[in-house]
This record gives sequence, structure tokens and C-alpha cells, in this order.
Amino acid sequence: MARNKFPVEVLTPEGKVFDDEVEMVSTRTGVGSIGILANHAPLMAMLEPTELRLYKSESEIVRLAQGEGYMQVVDNSALILVEEAVDPGSLDTSDIESRLGEARQGLEQADDGSEEAKRYERDIQRWETFLKIAGSGSAG
Repeated sequence: MARNKFPVEVLTPEGKVFDDEVEMVSTRTGVGSIGILANHAPLMAMLEPTELRLYKSESEIVRLAQGEGYMQVVDNSALILVEEAVDPGSLDTSDIESRLGEARQGLEQADDGSEEAKRYERDIQRWETFLKIAGSGSAG
């Protein structure tokens, strides 16, 4: 069943990663998974690392490994601002495992409850999520 389309932009610090119309956005917020369709009520959400899915149609899905960030839905459009948004096929598992190890080691050395510890905890969550995405073999 075809759905109405709406514009979506995905931006990272490096620039625009996606700018097109989609039928649905599927991502993860701090309180759980969310799906956004056309004419969604205005929304501002903090995003967690996950596999971002942009449904251009039922059969054409753009998948991206998404870092933490924010999503704004307003005026029948969505803006997704994230630290990273990369093609799962381009993820280098050995690089991710190395970064995960560094983050775990950093967390062990950081003071409990410090901003540094919180940053390492976020890094661990991101790299563990990206490792799962890379291992799932999702192709878009």
C-alpha cells in the first residue's frame, strides 16, 4: 500500500548524507523505536545509535548506521541531525572493535559519574550498535 511521501534530510558534521522524499522513517529515541509517517505531529527527539531506515517505498529502503543526535518533525518534514550516518556496507568491523576497546579502556580509567565517563559510555553504546549493524549483513 503506497503511503504519502514527505521530505527528509539527514545531516552530520561532515555534511548532508540524505535529502529526498520518503514514506516512512524508522529510528530509535531514548525511550524506544519510532516510526514517522507523513503528516506526523510536531516532534523533537533525542536519537540513540541504531540502524536508521528511510523507506522510499516498500521495496526501496535506505539503511544507515546512525550515531546519536536529534530529530525534528515539523510542517510535514523531518530533519535528522546526527554525529554519524554511514552506509552499513562501509563499516570496518576491525576498526569498530578497536574503537570499542579504546572506549572500554577509557571508561575503566575515568572517574565514576564524570563527563569523561559518560562520553565513553556513549561511545561504547555507539560502537556496540555499529558492530551489530555491520554483522547483520543488511544491504540497502
